[in-house]
Amino acid sequence: MKTLALTAALLATAGLAHAETTTYNVEPSHTYVTFEVRHFGTSTNRGRFDKKEGSVTIDRAAKSGKADISIDMTSISTGLALFDTHLKGENFFKAKDFPTARFVGDKFSFDGDKVTAVAGTLTLLGKTQPVTLTAAHYNCYENPMLKREVCGGDFETTIQRSAYGMSYGLPGIPDDIRLLIQIEAVKQ
Repeated sequence: MKTLALTAALLATAGLAHAETTTYNVEPSHTYVTFEVRHFGTSTNRGRFDKKEGSVTIDRAAKSGKADISIDMTSISTGLALFDTHLKGENFFKAKDFPTARFVGDKFSFDGDKVTAVAGTLTLLGKTQPVTLTAAHYNCYENPMLKREVCGGDFETTIQRSAYGMSYGLPGIPDDIRLLIQIEAVKQ
């Protein structure tokens, strides 16, 4: 009888240790999604997407999590309005038909309590491909203004744009696109 009670107590405690899921909402003024692509083997073109939203759920004890981030493709900004219009158009992002890109990550890698990578899928131009975002930095801190925990870091990956049906300008404009995601998210 004593063994049965001890076993039940251990199982209940194990369940509590596993249930440490915390949700963080993306803080848009500290989150940036940028891209880099070589231009005909010379300079590097860069741009960013100004509108993004989503959430990240992390269970540090279970070393698991889920990220769901949406990017407004119409919010592209390169600093040149004519170039922005070209990138939103039929040759590249087709933003009128595909106004949103979405990353869903469900495989988190950790080193201790720090996230080192998030694997999942990126949906762009109606096509979904696997992608892994590698963390260059990751940290959590108590935000002095919000009085809440904020976690985030710098993540990056390289995708092949042709995998999403974006082949305009190949091979002069390379297939490899470097994505850089600076993200901070606020504990809910």
